[in-house]
Amino acid sequence: MNIEQARFNMIEQQIRPWEVIDPQVLDLLFVVKREDFTPPAYRALAFADMEIPIGHGQAMLAPKIEAKLLQELAVGKGERVLEIGTGSGYMAALLAARAGEVISLEIQPGLADQARRNLEAAGIATVRVEVANGATGWPQSGPYDAIVLSGAVTQIPVEILAQLRVGGRLAAVVGEAPVMTAQLVTCEAEGVFHTVNFFETVIPPLSGMQPRDPFDF
Repeated sequence: MNIEQARFNMIEQQIRPWEVIDPQVLDLLFVVKREDFTPPAYRALAFADMEIPIGHGQAMLAPKIEAKLLQELAVGKGERVLEIGTGSGYMAALLAARAGEVISLEIQPGLADQARRNLEAAGIATVRVEVANGATGWPQSGPYDAIVLSGAVTQIPVEILAQLRVGGRLAAVVGEAPVMTAQLVTCEAEGVFHTVNFFETVIPPLSGMQPRDPFDF
C-alpha cells in the first residue's frame, strides 16, 4: 500500500467532501500519522471510511468524524483541552498539535497504556493520559477552553459542562442509535450555554457513561 497516496485519498475523498475545509485541520491530517495509532492488525485499514477496533469493545472513529469534530472545536494555540475517551490516542494527538495542553481520560487501563506508548512514539509530550471514568470530567485541571467526548452519550453531563470556561466549546455526539447528533456547545456566560447541531451520525457509546433512564423526563 502506498501510505501517502492512501492518506491523500482519505482527505480528498472522505474528509473534504464532508465540508472539512479548515486548512490547518487538513494539514494536521497529513502531519499526524493515523496509521501509527492504528492496531497493527488493522494498519492496512487506517485510512478507510470505517471505525477500527482497538480492543476492550472500543474503536477509532471514522476519519471524517474526527476531522469534523476537530474543525468545529477550533482549538487555538495555548488552549487547555479535555478529551474524554482516549482510545488509541489519535484524537489527542490531533488536539495537541493545536492546543497548549491536552488532558485525556481513558477508563480502560490497557488502552491508556497503549495510547501513552503511541503518543510517546509520535514525539507528543503535551498530552497527559489519565486512567479515569470521565462521566464527571476532570475538574481538578479545569476550567477548559475545549472539551471533546470521543464517544456517544445520551445527554451531556452537567458536571462536564460546568468545566468549560466562558467562551469554551464542547463537541459531543448525543443521542441513542439510530438517531444521534453531533453538537457544539458554547459557554456564553457563567451557566449559560448555546448548542448547535452540525451533523447526524451513529458512533459507539462512551464507556462509563450511564444510559439515561427512559422514564426520566
